[in-house]
Amino acid sequence: MLDAIVWFFQNIGLAFYNLAYALTHPGLWLDWSDKEAIMRFVYYGGSVELFFVIFTIFLVFTAVGMWKNAFMWGCVRVLEGFANTVGRLFAWAGLLMVLQQIVIVFIQRIFTRPDIAMGFGIPLQMDISWWAEMLKFHNAIVVTLCCTYTFVQGGHVRVDLFYAPAKFRTKKIIDMLGSLLFMMPVAVLTWMYGWYFMWRHLITPKPSASDTLERLLLKARAVRWNVETIGFSPNGFNGYFLFKILLVAFCAMVFLHGIAFFYRSFLEWKEGEASEGKYLDKDTLGEGEEAFEGTH
Repeated sequence: MLDAIVWFFQNIGLAFYNLAYALTHPGLWLDWSDKEAIMRFVYYGGSVELFFVIFTIFLVFTAVGMWKNAFMWGCVRVLEGFANTVGRLFAWAGLLMVLQQIVIVFIQRIFTRPDIAMGFGIPLQMDISWWAEMLKFHNAIVVTLCCTYTFVQGGHVRVDLFYAPAKFRTKKIIDMLGSLLFMMPVAVLTWMYGWYFMWRHLITPKPSASDTLERLLLKARAVRWNVETIGFSPNGFNGYFLFKILLVAFCAMVFLHGIAFFYRSFLEWKEGEASEGKYLDKDTLGEGEEAFEGTH
């Protein structure tokens, strides 16, 4: 038990050094013309060292925010603004998905063409099945990149059997515990698995979560890009590596919004009901549509 406590605080102390070293030596992990730099990036992207760097930054920001609530509100506004901006941008993938499905139906059923060509100059010409399977990618964009945006907008379904009748400050305590015990840890665990899952479909030799840095640096001698381009069907969508990238992006956004949700819940708990929804940038249908919005 004592060893675990020492290890924990030792890693927090080393986080300052590791962060400073990484920022002052970017070529060691960002210069991808060097194969060892690629392997360092792969290793540290899912490492204990990165976890403690982020965890320590979170502790420092939280401590400053508890001392200066204005700073914590600033963090909330930045993080929620980021979620809203990304979500509002990539929500258009839903419209693109609908339009693409309409084109597929017309081309396949009315013009009886086996392929679709889109673009100017050099068109992108693919089989109908390629475009049809690509709809999964548009759907994945909406699910992964609009998740935190939906959370900010209050659009996720909640089970309120115990939450709804609770007092205001009790709700905020539940929200804080939920973000710390469920939202952020699940995002971290999914990132740990998703990070190596992504890289196993981008390079060879395939990295493993159990590989040490030394072993990955040995593998660097033979490393080469080998981006996955195999579809589920012979002429189907062959960009499935993009789904792995979306999974990692999803984990990062959920983790960041877990921080924003914890900060907002703490500040609203501290300042009382008058601060509920403070600085919250929620979409609206416009003046005169309040009754319609209330039905959703």
